[in-house]
Amino acid sequence: MSLSVYMNTADRSPANQNLFLATMAFAVAFANWGIISGLAPLLRKELGLSVTQASVMIAIPVLLGSLGRIPMGLLTDRYGGRIVFSILLAFTIVPAVGLYLNHSYSSLLFWGFLMGLAGTSFAVGVAFVSGWFLPSQQGTTLGIYGAGNIGQSVAVFGGPVLAAQIGIPATFLVFSAAAVAWGIIFALTANNAKPPSKSKTFAENIAVLKTEKLAWVLSIFYALTFGGFVALSIYLPTLYREVFALTPPDAGARTAIFVLVATLSRPVGGLLSDRIGGQKLLLYVFLGIAAIGWLMAMPSIWLFTIGTLGCAILFGLGNGGVFKLVPQYFPQQTGSVTGLVGAAGGLGGFFPPIVLGICRDMTGSYTIGFGLLIVFALSCTGILSQTFWKSKISG
Repeated sequence: MSLSVYMNTADRSPANQNLFLATMAFAVAFANWGIISGLAPLLRKELGLSVTQASVMIAIPVLLGSLGRIPMGLLTDRYGGRIVFSILLAFTIVPAVGLYLNHSYSSLLFWGFLMGLAGTSFAVGVAFVSGWFLPSQQGTTLGIYGAGNIGQSVAVFGGPVLAAQIGIPATFLVFSAAAVAWGIIFALTANNAKPPSKSKTFAENIAVLKTEKLAWVLSIFYALTFGGFVALSIYLPTLYREVFALTPPDAGARTAIFVLVATLSRPVGGLLSDRIGGQKLLLYVFLGIAAIGWLMAMPSIWLFTIGTLGCAILFGLGNGGVFKLVPQYFPQQTGSVTGLVGAAGGLGGFFPPIVLGICRDMTGSYTIGFGLLIVFALSCTGILSQTFWKSKISG
C-alpha cells in the first residue's frame, strides 16, 4: 500500500509504528547526549573542577550535537532516516568505551565531543518522521517525536543513581548499550516513508540554506526555545548544587522534572500550532519567557523553581511551534532545513552554560546570564513581528 493511501485512510499503523520507533530512538540518543551533564556534579567533585571547567565539560557534547545536525540532515534527505539513525545509535559505543577506560578531564572533553554526535539525532528523526504524515498533522506529529527529549531526563536523574550502584565508567557503557540495542531494532523494523533521493547533489541540497532567509529566522527562534531547554537541562544540576546546596540525587530529580515538563509541553505546542498557527504561538512564548525569566535570578528556591518550570512549559511549546513551521514552509527540504535549525538550537544550548560559569566565577552570581535570556526573548519577538506580519509572510 502506498504512503498516500496510508495518509488518507484510517489505517495509520505503519506511520504510527515508525513514529514510535523514531521517538524511542531519539530518546535513547538524547540520554547519551546528556549523560555527561547528568554526571557533572559527581565528576566535578571527583576531579576537583572549577565552575568554568565544569561548564565547558557540560557544554562540549552540545557542540558537535549542534553543528553535526546540518550534515546529518542532508545525509537523511539523501540516504533515508532508517540507515542514518541506525548507524548513529551504534556509534555511541565508541565514546562510551573511551570514557569507560578513562574519564579524566581531558578524556571527558575529547570523548564528550564525540558523544555529542548523538545530539544530531533530532535532525535525522524529523526528516524521517515528517514524510509519514500530512502537512496538517506535522505540528502534532513532530511534537510527539520531540517528546524523545525525555531521554535527557533519564540522564540527569538516572545517571547519578546508576553511578552510585555500578560506578561512573560502567554507567557510560549501560547508556550506550541501550542506544546500540535500539539501533539494531530500528534497522530491522523501521521503514522510510519514501525512497531516499540520491539524485540531488550536496550543493543542491544545501542551496535552500543560502537563499531562504526564513530558514535562518527559524534557526534564531529555535536557538532560544530549544537552546534554552538544552542549556537549563544540562546546567540545572550544577545550579542546584552551587546556589542551593542540594545533593546530586535531589538536583538530578528536580532537573528531571524540568525536562519532563518541557517534554510534555512540546506535543501541546505542536497541537496548538496546528490550530492557531506556529507564528502566533511563538509570539506568546517569547513574551512569556521575557516576563518570567528574571525569576531564575532570584535566591529563593521557590521563585527559582517557578521560573524554571514556567520556562520549561514555554520552551516546550515554542519547540513545537518552530517545527510546525519547518515542514510547512520547506516540505521538500525538511532534512536540510531541520539540520540548520537544529544546529542553531544546539548552539543556543552550548554557549549559555559557559557564560553562566564565567559570570559565576567573575561576579559570584548568575544574574547577568539570565538577564541575557530576557534580552534574547525580546529580540525574537521583534524578529517574529518583522518577518511574519510586516513582511506579509503567512502560513
